[in-house]
Formats: sequence, structure tokens, C-alpha cells
Amino acid sequence: MHDTIKVETGWRMWWQLTRPHTLTAAFAPVFLGTMLALPFGRLNFLLFAAMLLASVFIQMATNMFNEYYDFKRGLDTADSVGIGGTIVRNKVNPKTILNLALFLYGVSVLLGIYICMETSWWLAVVGLISMAIGYFYTGGPYPIAYTPLGELFSGVVMGMLLVLIAFYIQTGTVTERAILLSIPSVLLVAAIMMANNIRDLEGDKLGGRKTLAILLGRENAIRIQIGFFTLSFAWIIALVLFGGLTPWSLLVILCVKKPITAIQIFKKFELPLQVMPAMKYTAQTNTFFCLLLAIGLLIGHLISN
Repeated sequence: MHDTIKVETGWRMWWQLTRPHTLTAAFAPVFLGTMLALPFGRLNFLLFAAMLLASVFIQMATNMFNEYYDFKRGLDTADSVGIGGTIVRNKVNPKTILNLALFLYGVSVLLGIYICMETSWWLAVVGLISMAIGYFYTGGPYPIAYTPLGELFSGVVMGMLLVLIAFYIQTGTVTERAILLSIPSVLLVAAIMMANNIRDLEGDKLGGRKTLAILLGRENAIRIQIGFFTLSFAWIIALVLFGGLTPWSLLVILCVKKPITAIQIFKKFELPLQVMPAMKYTAQTNTFFCLLLAIGLLIGHLISN
């Protein structure tokens, strides 16, 4: 197994620690929420940049907490797939990883203070709750990631809340339309977590986790994953037909091959290394779906004005 897992060194080691394939789950919803705000007037790009950086830093920190606490609980080894490997392969002091995660949280707090100063201090409450969920996802006595609720929490926080906060800081309000258009983001972020749990199913069993994939079994978990993908696309089609979205929003269909490929891989292979490409295609589905939807909103806005 060791000869099949690439061990990164130098700056690549630290980049891998952030689990870059997950960072799109922080970027895409912020961009979507910002594009949703276009009809409300001129965008504040400084607020957009601050929100984007804070979201990415929180996601990086969450991944580092994951790395730290999974190591502490004995779940990560040199053969583990899908981890940064900075601790178990590169022998970096675990405290260094923990301190780096806390530093990124600190920077996110400073960015959050700026956002609150420019908008509303009520956002501080939402931000602190989101950061707490990021920490307790793998930290604390009862980690969320070890329960069947991982997909729900990650979907709501990294999907819906990021879209709505990005929308709110530009408009000062939250609308029904913004909530409706955040639903696919919820489903696709949940799909990223489900893909992770399908890949790690056997290892998680040995580690004592009770993820949704473990409770449902592999075949049913894949069916749920299909449901996440299908409902995301069907949701936008329905909103175009009945909810007032312009046909430009159907640009999301351009990325439909990625979830299909991910499911094919999950059905064909079971070993963690074999299904790693499915993780990439699932993350890319979230990224391209949200970006294409945002671009469709932008084009529809420009044409109507």
C-alpha cells in the first residue's frame, strides 16, 4: 500500500493538508450567494473578498482539526487514503497542525469582525456557530463526523449558510428566492461528505464511527448519493419551469457528466484508492454546478437590464 500512496514534501505537504478538493465547497456557495444579490444593486467586492477568504480559511481549519483528532483517536495511519498525511507520513508534530488550524480560525474571526462592522453584528452569532460546528465536526467528545448527521450539518453550514450570508452582506436581507437557490448547494456539499464516507466505510467501521453510509450500507448510501445529484439538477429545472428562473440557469446541465462518472466509479470499485477519482468528480460537481448557476444568474441579469 505504501508504494501506491504518494507522500508529499515541502509546500505540497502543507497544501495537501488543507485537502484542496474540499475547498471548492467553501468558494462556490459564496460566489453563488453574491451573484444572487445582483438585482439588489452594486456589489461590494471588499465584502465579497473578505467572506470568500474567511470561508476558505474555516474550511482549511476544519480539515486540519479533522487530521488532528482522527490521528489522536487512532483512525489515521500511513496507509490511510484521503488524508493530508502530514502527521502520520511526514511526522509533523500534531500540535503544529492544531495551532495552524486555530491561527486560521483567528484570521477568519478578524475578517468576520470587518464584515460585521460593515453589515450587522448578528452575523457574528451565525459565524461563531458555523466555526463551532467546524471544530466539533471531528473535535470534542461527540464528533459530528462520527454520527449519521455529518451530511446534514456540512450541507446546511457549508451549503445554505454560506450562500445566505454572502447574499445578506450584499443586500441586508434574506429572501425566499435565495433560500430556494441554496438548496442544490446543500445537497451537493452533503454529497461530498457522503462520497467521503462511502470511500472510508470499512475503515470507519473499525474506528467506531456511525456514519450514515455505515448505517445504510454501501449500496443504499450510493442510492442516496444518486438522490443528492438528481434532486440538485431537478430542483433547478423545476425553478426554471415554475419558479421564475431564466433558462440561462440550465447551464448547470453542462456538468452533469461529472456526477454520472462519480456514481459509475462507486458502483464499479470499492477500495479507497480506486474510488478516489469519484471524490474528485463529486467535489467538481459542486464547484461547477454552483459556478454555472451563478453565471446563468449573471447572464440573465445582464440581459434583463
